[in-house]
Amino acid sequence: MSNELPQYIAIEGVIGVGKTSLAQLLAERLQAGLILEDPTDNPFLADFYKSPSRYAFPAQIFFLLARFQQQQRLLERDLFFSRIVSDYLFQKDALFASVTLTDREMQLYEKVSSALKSDVPKPDLVIYLQASTPVLMQRIHGRNLDIEKPIEREYVDALNETYNQFFFNYGDAPLLVVKTDDIDFVHNENQLNDLIEQVKKPQPHIMYYSPAGDLDQQVI
Repeated sequence: MSNELPQYIAIEGVIGVGKTSLAQLLAERLQAGLILEDPTDNPFLADFYKSPSRYAFPAQIFFLLARFQQQQRLLERDLFFSRIVSDYLFQKDALFASVTLTDREMQLYEKVSSALKSDVPKPDLVIYLQASTPVLMQRIHGRNLDIEKPIEREYVDALNETYNQFFFNYGDAPLLVVKTDDIDFVHNENQLNDLIEQVKKPQPHIMYYSPAGDLDQQVI
């Protein structure tokens, strides 16, 4: 990777980990355009949290198509911004699908997804925010959103395992892994500044981040 700042940064992680907050902060500090997904636009989401088996498929297909349409905006980013920060990675949709859909539903989902993903741009850097399931549940409850109140710990735990497995094998872009259990980028400016300095550096294939410049590098 060159010494220039990455043009397209995607931030990922399980529900409640702080993706959107960090994306907003990075976009402001890096003078970048911002692409945010809005789960509340999905008309099936509230029903899915109440009855996952019944509403998983329509909720997932809606997300897939909405995220694809958003990703097409990235192809035109040079018209507006030289740099883009997004609070999700397009591949995340398949991660959620693998947790929520039945085998038959997944087969149909994959047919639709495979027809779309070739037209989706790849990021120059992915920041994966990790947190333990208890911390994620605490943050979800702290947000106190009505739509999220039915979310169960087992669902978050399954997502956590799926995300960790996915990023353990991820190789499409340089990856910065951030364990966020004891990090607060919103209220701790020093930690935010430290992360931004790391983002500005050339990235190896994978880097594990902790505050105050304590970095362990592993190339896989």
